[in-house]
Amino acid sequence: QVQLVESGGGSVQAGGALRLSCTAAGRRIGSWGMGWFRQAPGKEREGVAAIDPDGTTSYAVSVKGRFTISKDHDKNTLYLQMNSLKPEDTAMYYCAADRCWSEMRSLLGGSSYSAWGQGTQVTVSS
Repeated sequence: QVQLVESGGGSVQAGGALRLSCTAAGRRIGSWGMGWFRQAPGKEREGVAAIDPDGTTSYAVSVKGRFTISKDHDKNTLYLQMNSLKPEDTAMYYCAADRCWSEMRSLLGGSSYSAWGQGTQVTVSS
């Protein structure tokens, strides 16, 4: 079973930046589809950013131009660089992954992923 561990969350003021990391407990992630999702209190989970094994990325409209997703294959780590943070970015952020990625899957669809991390909290104050 794949175990994903997120880190890098915290509290920042609006306009600030954070970088989230997700590691897969020593597993090689090069062929995995991976993504970041978030859920704010009282709201549904939403896909934020995702990347497929070929490096194709997809972003939610609300974060496009501010967030960047990337994979470091040598470190087997997924990153989410979040710049120009807004109070509405406040949420629990989750890393998701699937080892058997298919091009038919939706990168920002939660049902596309079989493994999830425990989440890391991001709080942006105005």
